[in-house]
Amino acid sequence: MYKNILVPVAFDDTHDNSSALNAARALVDEGGTITLLHVMDAVPTYAVSYLPAGYRTTARDGIISELNVTADSVPGGKSDVIEGHPGTSIVEYANEKGADLIVVASHRPGFSDYFLGSTAARVVRHAQCAVHVTR
Repeated sequence: MYKNILVPVAFDDTHDNSSALNAARALVDEGGTITLLHVMDAVPTYAVSYLPAGYRTTARDGIISELNVTADSVPGGKSDVIEGHPGTSIVEYANEKGADLIVVASHRPGFSDYFLGSTAARVVRHAQCAVHVTR
């Protein structure tokens, strides 16, 4: 079992985080922690002027609130929000925080994933700890 599990959480219609959360619950040691992480993509400079003032802060606050509610439902749950590219940032965060397992949800790959790669595929290829992929 694992002491420090990282579960990346996406807030869009194509990802179901429940399978990753259930796997993390089953794999965490008693007294271990499960960290729910959301990576906010950086907004391109040219697009910033089109967003309402305070948009990023409001979005971040909403995400933190949602993550905290979910973190309260898992043993040793906590949450964090960072900015960056998800595939890279998840691996860097896991290394910095000493995660011994990343539980990442994946969707069924489409044709474009064979050329671009999904976040889950990038995490599997580059993580220095164990990775458990759910669908």
